[in-house]
Amino acid sequence: MKITRNKKSHKTLMFYTTHFQYHEPYQVLIDATFCQAALKNKVIIEEQLKKYFQSQVKLLTTQCIILEAESLGPPLTGATQIVKQFFVHKCGHEGKAVTAAECIKQMTKDSRYIVASQDRNLQASLRKVPGRCLLYLHKAAPVLEAPSDASKKWVDKKARNLLPAEAEKKIEFLKKKEGLIANNTDAKAPRKHKGPKNPNPLSCKKSKKEKQMQKSQTKAQHQQPAKEHKFAETSKTPMKPKRKRVKIPAHVKEVLKNKNSS
Repeated sequence: MKITRNKKSHKTLMFYTTHFQYHEPYQVLIDATFCQAALKNKVIIEEQLKKYFQSQVKLLTTQCIILEAESLGPPLTGATQIVKQFFVHKCGHEGKAVTAAECIKQMTKDSRYIVASQDRNLQASLRKVPGRCLLYLHKAAPVLEAPSDASKKWVDKKARNLLPAEAEKKIEFLKKKEGLIANNTDAKAPRKHKGPKNPNPLSCKKSKKEKQMQKSQTKAQHQQPAKEHKFAETSKTPMKPKRKRVKIPAHVKEVLKNKNSS
């Protein structure tokens, strides 16, 4: 749970840092209600916030907040002592103090403060203003509230209006001029969309006509070599019969020689 809490807080801080120029050290503006909740849950504010943000944090309060806590008497005596420990920031209400909620609203108009408060009415009014970052205690755990709908809408609107049509055209022209973007002629032609292919002929059933044609072709192929063989046999020249040699015995040869000599 602690890891997921830290991830969420880091993500929220990055949102406000990117779009609303929050930066380290993060200035946390604390009121007496937050100190009262910390006292009730036995939370050391400075120690817990440094662990939670994991970055440099500056804890602030105002004279209006201290005066309001003192005016509420004994129920907030402990909270008043805690809030007096923080650095007292000049709010511009010296000599004519206002309520803590009104002081915080005016303080957050121009400067980037993370408002640490348990005041529900103050939280609701700050959520309606883009860029207001809220922190509160859930029992003993500090929680940085996710960006409000007003902040998200403001960021979306800013993103849409960031580059008007004319500015985009000028940027494209300059990029083409510097050779950062290729011309349309140099651009590759879009790929042709391949349509459906013909079905696999092996998976299709053959018609009766095709079967008959194949049978006739196979018969013709089998008959052709036989005819060629016959033609080859007839075209060959007739061979002369070989003479058989008869061996004559030696005594018969002598008799024949004697007869011829006589």
